[in-house]
Amino acid sequence: TINIFYSALNMGTVNGFQKEFPQNYIDTIERMIMFYANICFPDYSNPCFSDALLTGKQYTINCYKKWSALFPDNQVIRYFATEGKEGTLPDYLSKGFTTSGFFIFRNSWGKNATQMVVKAGPKGFWHCQPDNGTFELWFNGKNLFPDSGSYVYAGEGEVMEQRNWHRQTCVHNTVTLDNKNLDTTESVTKLWQPEGAIQTLVTENPSYKNLKHRRSVFFVNNTYFVIVDEMVGSGKGSINLHYQMPKGEIANSREDMTFLTQFEDGSNMKLQCFGPAGMSMKKEPGWCSTAYRKRYKRMNVSFNVRKDGEEAVRYITVIYPVKKSADAPKFDAKFKNKAFDENGLEVEVKVNGKKQSLKYKL
Repeated sequence: TINIFYSALNMGTVNGFQKEFPQNYIDTIERMIMFYANICFPDYSNPCFSDALLTGKQYTINCYKKWSALFPDNQVIRYFATEGKEGTLPDYLSKGFTTSGFFIFRNSWGKNATQMVVKAGPKGFWHCQPDNGTFELWFNGKNLFPDSGSYVYAGEGEVMEQRNWHRQTCVHNTVTLDNKNLDTTESVTKLWQPEGAIQTLVTENPSYKNLKHRRSVFFVNNTYFVIVDEMVGSGKGSINLHYQMPKGEIANSREDMTFLTQFEDGSNMKLQCFGPAGMSMKKEPGWCSTAYRKRYKRMNVSFNVRKDGEEAVRYITVIYPVKKSADAPKFDAKFKNKAFDENGLEVEVKVNGKKQSLKYKL
Protein backbone atom coordinates (compact mmCIF):
# COMPACT_ATOMS: atom_id res chain seq x y z
CA THR A 1 0.00 0.00 0.00
CA ILE A 2 2.90 2.33 0.70
CA ASN A 3 4.16 1.66 -2.81
CA ILE A 4 0.76 2.36 -4.36
CA PHE A 5 0.86 5.83 -2.80
CA TYR A 6 4.56 6.21 -3.66
CA SER A 7 4.07 5.17 -7.30
CA ALA A 8 1.29 7.70 -7.82
CA LEU A 9 3.46 10.48 -6.41
CA ASN A 10 6.49 9.35 -8.39
CA MET A 11 4.52 9.23 -11.65
CA GLY A 12 3.20 12.72 -11.01
CA THR A 13 6.69 13.99 -10.15
CA VAL A 14 8.45 12.70 -13.29
CA ASN A 15 5.68 14.24 -15.41
CA GLY A 16 5.87 17.61 -13.69
CA PHE A 17 2.77 17.36 -11.51
CA GLN A 18 4.24 16.99 -8.01
CA LYS A 19 2.66 20.28 -6.93
CA GLU A 20 -0.76 18.72 -7.55
CA PHE A 21 -0.19 16.49 -4.52
CA PRO A 22 -1.00 18.22 -1.21
CA GLN A 23 1.59 18.09 1.55
CA ASN A 24 -0.66 15.93 3.74
CA TYR A 25 -0.58 13.23 1.03
CA ILE A 26 3.23 13.19 1.17
CA ASP A 27 3.19 13.28 4.98
CA THR A 28 0.84 10.29 4.99
CA ILE A 29 3.33 8.23 2.99
CA GLU A 30 6.09 9.08 5.46
CA ARG A 31 3.91 8.10 8.43
CA MET A 32 3.02 4.81 6.72
CA ILE A 33 6.72 4.02 6.26
CA MET A 34 7.47 4.81 9.91
CA PHE A 35 4.60 2.59 11.03
CA TYR A 36 5.98 -0.27 8.95
CA ALA A 37 9.49 0.25 10.34
CA ASN A 38 8.11 -0.03 13.86
CA ILE A 39 6.05 -3.21 13.48
CA CYS A 40 8.68 -5.18 11.53
CA PHE A 41 11.22 -7.43 13.20
CA PRO A 42 15.00 -6.88 13.17
CA ASP A 43 15.54 -9.16 10.15
CA TYR A 44 13.15 -6.97 8.08
CA SER A 45 10.38 -9.59 8.29
CA ASN A 46 6.85 -8.48 9.10
CA PRO A 47 4.03 -9.88 11.23
CA CYS A 48 1.55 -11.83 9.09
CA PHE A 49 -1.63 -10.58 10.72
CA SER A 50 -4.85 -10.88 8.72
CA ASP A 51 -4.11 -11.09 4.97
CA ALA A 52 -0.46 -10.02 5.19
CA LEU A 53 2.22 -12.13 3.50
CA LEU A 54 5.86 -12.41 4.51
CA THR A 55 8.02 -9.95 2.56
CA GLY A 56 11.62 -10.81 1.63
CA LYS A 57 14.50 -8.87 3.18
CA GLN A 58 16.12 -7.66 -0.05
CA TYR A 59 12.80 -6.56 -1.51
CA THR A 60 12.10 -4.59 1.67
CA ILE A 61 15.55 -2.96 1.63
CA ASN A 62 14.99 -1.96 -2.00
CA CYS A 63 11.72 -0.35 -0.95
CA TYR A 64 13.47 1.59 1.79
CA LYS A 65 15.99 2.84 -0.78
CA LYS A 66 13.17 4.22 -2.94
CA TRP A 67 11.47 5.73 0.08
CA SER A 68 14.71 7.27 1.32
CA ALA A 69 15.12 9.10 -1.99
CA LEU A 70 11.66 10.60 -1.44
CA PHE A 71 12.41 11.51 2.19
CA PRO A 72 16.17 12.25 2.27
CA ASP A 73 15.96 14.05 5.62
CA ASN A 74 14.38 11.08 7.42
CA GLN A 75 17.35 9.43 9.10
CA VAL A 76 15.34 6.40 10.25
CA ILE A 77 14.33 5.51 6.70
CA ARG A 78 17.96 6.01 5.65
CA TYR A 79 19.07 3.64 8.42
CA PHE A 80 16.88 0.80 7.15
CA ALA A 81 17.74 1.56 3.52
CA THR A 82 21.46 1.13 4.28
CA GLU A 83 21.17 -1.72 6.85
CA GLY A 84 22.49 0.64 9.51
CA LYS A 85 25.51 1.97 7.62
CA GLU A 86 23.97 5.45 7.52
CA GLY A 87 21.16 7.22 9.32
CA THR A 88 19.95 6.69 12.87
CA LEU A 89 17.49 4.50 14.72
CA PRO A 90 14.46 6.03 16.48
CA ASP A 91 15.17 7.55 19.89
CA TYR A 92 12.60 5.26 21.52
CA LEU A 93 12.07 1.50 21.86
CA SER A 94 8.44 0.56 22.54
CA LYS A 95 5.78 2.34 20.51
CA GLY A 96 1.99 2.47 20.38
CA PHE A 97 -0.25 3.39 17.46
CA THR A 98 -3.42 3.95 19.43
CA THR A 99 -5.70 4.91 16.52
CA SER A 100 -5.09 1.72 14.55
CA GLY A 101 -4.50 -0.40 17.65
CA PHE A 102 -0.98 -1.74 17.08
CA PHE A 103 1.48 -1.80 19.97
CA ILE A 104 5.14 -2.74 19.96
CA PHE A 105 7.12 -3.76 23.04
CA ARG A 106 10.86 -4.01 22.44
CA ASN A 107 14.08 -3.89 24.41
CA SER A 108 16.35 -3.27 21.41
CA TRP A 109 16.36 -2.60 17.67
CA GLY A 110 19.08 -5.24 17.14
CA LYS A 111 18.72 -8.83 15.94
CA ASN A 112 19.03 -10.11 19.51
CA ALA A 113 15.99 -8.07 20.54
CA THR A 114 12.90 -9.18 22.40
CA GLN A 115 9.92 -7.71 20.54
CA MET A 116 6.18 -8.28 20.81
CA VAL A 117 3.68 -6.77 18.34
CA VAL A 118 0.07 -6.70 19.60
CA LYS A 119 -2.96 -6.19 17.32
CA ALA A 120 -5.97 -4.76 19.14
CA GLY A 121 -7.73 -2.08 17.15
CA PRO A 122 -11.08 -0.85 15.84
CA LYS A 123 -13.34 -2.66 13.40
CA GLY A 124 -11.56 -3.80 10.24
CA PHE A 125 -12.99 -5.03 6.98
CA TRP A 126 -12.20 -7.51 4.16
CA HIS A 127 -8.48 -7.98 4.81
CA CYS A 128 -8.85 -7.93 8.61
CA GLN A 129 -9.44 -11.05 10.69
CA PRO A 130 -11.47 -11.25 13.95
CA ASP A 131 -8.34 -11.64 16.07
CA ASN A 132 -8.40 -8.73 18.54
CA GLY A 133 -5.69 -9.08 21.17
CA THR A 134 -3.45 -11.41 19.17
CA PHE A 135 0.31 -10.93 18.96
CA GLU A 136 3.59 -12.13 17.46
CA LEU A 137 6.74 -12.44 19.57
CA TRP A 138 10.32 -12.24 18.30
CA PHE A 139 13.28 -13.26 20.45
CA ASN A 140 16.95 -13.31 19.52
CA GLY A 141 16.50 -14.06 15.83
CA LYS A 142 13.30 -16.13 15.80
CA ASN A 143 9.55 -15.52 15.62
CA LEU A 144 8.21 -17.66 18.47
CA PHE A 145 4.49 -16.98 17.91
CA PRO A 146 3.90 -16.58 14.16
CA ASP A 147 0.34 -15.71 13.17
CA SER A 148 -1.77 -18.29 11.33
CA GLY A 149 -1.81 -16.06 8.24
CA SER A 150 -4.45 -16.30 5.51
CA TYR A 151 -3.33 -18.99 2.99
CA VAL A 152 -5.77 -17.86 0.28
CA TYR A 153 -7.79 -14.68 -0.33
CA ALA A 154 -11.01 -15.85 -1.96
CA GLY A 155 -12.70 -18.65 -3.83
CA GLU A 156 -15.53 -21.12 -3.67
CA GLY A 157 -16.12 -24.41 -1.92
CA GLU A 158 -12.96 -25.96 -0.52
CA VAL A 159 -10.91 -22.81 -1.21
CA MET A 160 -13.24 -20.69 0.92
CA GLU A 161 -13.16 -23.31 3.66
CA GLN A 162 -9.37 -23.03 3.70
CA ARG A 163 -9.56 -19.25 3.92
CA ASN A 164 -12.16 -19.40 6.69
CA TRP A 165 -10.01 -21.82 8.71
CA HIS A 166 -7.15 -19.29 8.86
CA ARG A 167 -9.55 -16.45 9.69
CA GLN A 168 -10.98 -18.13 12.79
CA THR A 169 -10.55 -16.30 16.08
CA CYS A 170 -9.59 -19.61 17.71
CA VAL A 171 -6.44 -19.95 15.59
CA HIS A 172 -5.00 -16.72 17.00
CA ASN A 173 -3.40 -15.82 20.32
CA THR A 174 -6.56 -14.57 21.98
CA VAL A 175 -9.73 -15.66 23.81
CA THR A 176 -13.00 -17.11 22.48
CA LEU A 177 -16.39 -18.20 23.77
CA ASP A 178 -17.14 -21.79 22.71
CA ASN A 179 -14.40 -21.43 20.06
CA LYS A 180 -16.66 -19.11 18.05
CA ASN A 181 -15.50 -16.13 16.03
CA LEU A 182 -15.80 -12.76 17.75
CA ASP A 183 -19.17 -11.05 17.31
CA THR A 184 -17.58 -7.61 17.71
CA THR A 185 -14.08 -6.35 16.90
CA GLU A 186 -13.90 -2.89 18.42
CA SER A 187 -10.95 -2.89 20.81
CA VAL A 188 -10.48 0.18 23.00
CA THR A 189 -7.14 1.12 24.53
CA LYS A 190 -7.62 1.57 28.27
CA LEU A 191 -3.93 2.10 29.14
CA TRP A 192 -0.63 2.32 27.26
CA GLN A 193 2.53 2.83 29.30
CA PRO A 194 5.60 2.10 27.12
CA GLU A 195 8.31 3.20 29.53
CA GLY A 196 9.85 2.06 32.77
CA ALA A 197 10.73 -1.31 34.28
CA ILE A 198 7.16 -2.56 33.80
CA GLN A 199 5.60 -1.52 30.50
CA THR A 200 1.85 -1.98 30.33
CA LEU A 201 -0.89 -2.29 27.73
CA VAL A 202 -4.58 -2.71 28.59
CA THR A 203 -7.12 -3.21 25.82
CA GLU A 204 -10.79 -4.13 25.97
CA ASN A 205 -13.03 -5.63 23.29
CA PRO A 206 -16.83 -6.26 23.49
CA SER A 207 -16.18 -9.65 21.83
CA TYR A 208 -19.58 -11.35 22.36
CA LYS A 209 -23.07 -10.43 23.49
CA ASN A 210 -22.91 -9.92 27.27
CA LEU A 211 -19.22 -10.90 27.40
CA LYS A 212 -16.25 -8.55 27.04
CA HIS A 213 -12.55 -9.38 26.98
CA ARG A 214 -9.97 -7.29 28.81
CA ARG A 215 -6.35 -8.15 28.00
CA SER A 216 -3.50 -6.69 30.05
CA VAL A 217 0.06 -7.18 28.82
CA PHE A 218 3.07 -6.48 31.04
CA PHE A 219 6.63 -6.36 29.69
CA VAL A 220 8.73 -6.91 32.80
CA ASN A 221 12.32 -5.66 33.08
CA ASN A 222 12.73 -5.79 29.29
CA THR A 223 12.84 -9.59 29.69
CA TYR A 224 9.53 -11.45 29.87
CA PHE A 225 5.79 -11.02 29.40
CA VAL A 226 2.80 -11.53 31.64
CA ILE A 227 -0.60 -11.60 29.91
CA VAL A 228 -3.78 -11.32 31.95
CA ASP A 229 -7.07 -12.18 30.26
CA GLU A 230 -10.40 -11.43 31.93
CA MET A 231 -13.76 -12.40 30.39
CA VAL A 232 -16.50 -10.39 32.06
CA GLY A 233 -20.30 -10.41 31.73
CA SER A 234 -23.37 -12.59 31.97
CA GLY A 235 -22.50 -14.66 28.89
CA LYS A 236 -22.05 -18.36 29.57
CA GLY A 237 -20.16 -21.19 27.90
CA SER A 238 -16.63 -22.48 27.50
CA ILE A 239 -13.98 -19.75 27.79
CA ASN A 240 -11.02 -20.70 25.60
CA LEU A 241 -7.58 -19.05 25.79
CA HIS A 242 -5.65 -19.88 22.61
CA TYR A 243 -1.94 -19.89 21.78
CA GLN A 244 -0.41 -20.86 18.44
CA MET A 245 2.91 -22.59 18.99
CA PRO A 246 5.99 -22.35 16.77
CA LYS A 247 6.97 -25.27 14.58
CA GLY A 248 9.29 -27.76 16.26
CA GLU A 249 9.67 -29.90 19.36
CA ILE A 250 7.89 -28.52 22.43
CA ALA A 251 7.83 -30.27 25.79
CA ASN A 252 4.53 -29.79 27.60
CA SER A 253 2.79 -30.77 30.80
CA ARG A 254 -0.94 -30.92 31.50
CA GLU A 255 -0.19 -31.09 35.22
CA ASP A 256 1.34 -27.61 35.46
CA MET A 257 0.06 -26.19 32.13
CA THR A 258 3.50 -25.49 30.68
CA PHE A 259 5.08 -25.47 27.22
CA LEU A 260 8.83 -25.32 26.72
CA THR A 261 10.41 -25.21 23.27
CA GLN A 262 13.29 -27.59 22.60
CA PHE A 263 14.99 -25.66 19.80
CA GLU A 264 18.71 -25.23 19.30
CA ASP A 265 20.29 -22.81 21.77
CA GLY A 266 19.62 -19.20 20.90
CA SER A 267 15.86 -18.66 20.84
CA ASN A 268 13.46 -20.59 23.06
CA MET A 269 10.60 -19.81 25.38
CA LYS A 270 8.61 -21.20 28.27
CA LEU A 271 4.87 -20.56 28.55
CA GLN A 272 2.81 -21.36 31.62
CA CYS A 273 -0.87 -20.60 32.17
CA PHE A 274 -2.52 -20.09 35.56
CA GLY A 275 -6.32 -20.23 35.62
CA PRO A 276 -9.35 -21.07 37.74
CA ALA A 277 -9.91 -24.46 39.31
CA GLY A 278 -11.03 -26.99 36.75
CA MET A 279 -9.05 -25.46 33.88
CA SER A 280 -8.19 -27.99 31.19
CA MET A 281 -5.62 -27.92 28.41
CA LYS A 282 -6.24 -29.06 24.85
CA LYS A 283 -3.79 -29.53 21.99
CA GLU A 284 -4.96 -29.41 18.38
CA PRO A 285 -3.27 -29.56 14.97
CA GLY A 286 -2.78 -26.13 13.43
CA TRP A 287 -1.46 -24.39 10.34
CA CYS A 288 0.74 -21.40 9.67
CA SER A 289 0.81 -19.60 6.31
CA THR A 290 3.21 -16.79 5.42
CA ALA A 291 2.90 -17.10 1.63
CA TYR A 292 -0.01 -17.50 -0.76
CA ARG A 293 -1.20 -21.14 -0.90
CA LYS A 294 1.73 -22.31 1.21
CA ARG A 295 1.44 -23.46 4.81
CA TYR A 296 2.97 -25.81 7.35
CA LYS A 297 1.63 -27.77 10.29
CA ARG A 298 2.13 -26.74 13.89
CA MET A 299 0.38 -27.15 17.26
CA ASN A 300 -2.50 -25.05 18.57
CA VAL A 301 -3.17 -24.98 22.31
CA SER A 302 -6.16 -23.87 24.34
CA PHE A 303 -6.77 -23.48 28.07
CA ASN A 304 -10.45 -23.96 28.83
CA VAL A 305 -12.78 -23.06 31.69
CA ARG A 306 -16.56 -23.44 31.92
CA LYS A 307 -18.41 -20.21 32.75
CA ASP A 308 -21.88 -20.86 34.17
CA GLY A 309 -22.50 -17.69 36.19
CA GLU A 310 -21.75 -13.99 36.52
CA GLU A 311 -18.25 -14.41 37.91
CA ALA A 312 -15.46 -13.38 35.52
CA VAL A 313 -13.10 -16.02 34.12
CA ARG A 314 -9.49 -14.87 34.51
CA TYR A 315 -6.21 -16.29 33.26
CA ILE A 316 -2.57 -15.33 33.87
CA THR A 317 0.00 -16.43 31.28
CA VAL A 318 3.74 -16.02 31.75
CA ILE A 319 5.89 -16.13 28.59
CA TYR A 320 9.61 -16.14 29.30
CA PRO A 321 12.08 -16.09 26.36
CA VAL A 322 15.35 -17.93 27.04
CA LYS A 323 18.37 -18.76 24.91
CA LYS A 324 18.63 -22.28 26.32
CA SER A 325 15.67 -24.45 27.27
CA ALA A 326 17.61 -25.68 30.29
CA ASP A 327 17.74 -22.11 31.63
CA ALA A 328 13.95 -21.66 31.77
CA PRO A 329 12.94 -20.49 35.26
CA LYS A 330 10.14 -21.74 37.48
CA PHE A 331 6.98 -19.62 37.67
CA ASP A 332 4.07 -19.02 39.95
CA ALA A 333 1.33 -16.44 39.56
CA LYS A 334 -1.87 -15.38 41.31
CA PHE A 335 -4.41 -12.58 41.40
CA LYS A 336 -4.17 -10.17 44.32
CA ASN A 337 -7.59 -8.63 43.62
CA LYS A 338 -9.97 -11.49 44.23
CA ALA A 339 -12.55 -10.46 41.63
CA PHE A 340 -12.59 -8.46 38.39
CA ASP A 341 -12.10 -4.74 39.07
CA GLU A 342 -13.32 -2.36 36.36
CA ASN A 343 -10.79 0.22 37.51
CA GLY A 344 -7.63 -1.82 37.89
CA LEU A 345 -5.73 -5.03 38.41
CA GLU A 346 -3.05 -6.50 40.63
CA VAL A 347 -1.26 -9.81 40.17
CA GLU A 348 1.79 -11.34 41.79
CA VAL A 349 4.27 -13.33 39.74
CA LYS A 350 7.18 -15.35 41.06
CA VAL A 351 10.16 -16.18 38.86
CA ASN A 352 12.50 -18.65 40.58
CA GLY A 353 10.90 -17.58 43.84
CA LYS A 354 11.45 -13.84 43.34
CA LYS A 355 8.20 -11.88 43.68
CA GLN A 356 7.11 -9.26 41.18
CA SER A 357 3.96 -7.17 41.70
CA LEU A 358 2.17 -6.08 38.52
CA LYS A 359 -0.68 -3.61 38.86
CA TYR A 360 -2.44 -0.57 37.42
CA LYS A 361 -5.30 1.80 38.18
CA LEU A 362 -7.41 3.28 35.40
